[in-house]
Amino acid sequence: MTMPSLAEENYLKAIYHLSEGGEKSVMTNEIAEAMSNKAASVTDMIKKLSAKNLITYEKYYGVKITGKGKTSALLVIRKHRLWETFLVEKLGFRWDQVHDVAEQLEHIRSPHLIEKLDEFLGFPETDPHGDAIPDAKGKIKLKPKVALFDQKAGYKGTIAAVKDSDSNLLIYLNKIGATPGKKIQVIGKEKYDQSMEISLNNERIFLSKEVSQNILVSS
Repeated sequence: MTMPSLAEENYLKAIYHLSEGGEKSVMTNEIAEAMSNKAASVTDMIKKLSAKNLITYEKYYGVKITGKGKTSALLVIRKHRLWETFLVEKLGFRWDQVHDVAEQLEHIRSPHLIEKLDEFLGFPETDPHGDAIPDAKGKIKLKPKVALFDQKAGYKGTIAAVKDSDSNLLIYLNKIGATPGKKIQVIGKEKYDQSMEISLNNERIFLSKEVSQNILVSS
């Protein structure tokens, strides 16, 4: 089986994320925006991916990723998240520094290297941002997570992951100690701007609506 090219892998990964893991169709303009490409380039790539049975496309209904395409996307995501874990745990990178480096490393073709990397790291289940790491067969175990913003006063839970990889957000969350694994409690929500008062690390902190929407929690 011919492996997808680097460009094809990037498109498949984007389509997988945009489709919420293959749950919905994605319109071509959404893909163009995510990839920062012109519509004509996206159309050409859709034809290539369709010919390889990695996606299906229907006019007016958009793109759906196939089972084969989903597996390919998840294997790229697996490499990305393993490399992020390696960079943070073994090389001392901050979690806000690793995304762009992992974007380059995720295209390494050696399955044996990735197997060894996984073993070296102790077979981690999540990356530094709390995202699940797919296994070597492209399967992923997703645990229920909801946005902190959707919780009501009195809620107690654990920070499970961060939705956005924006470096400024990650720097801020690291500064206040809002990282995966930390216990968090909702004190209340302001009607005026929807900011939230939370208890974290024995401190009371106010979070903006945007920040609380990007923190994912589990009970």
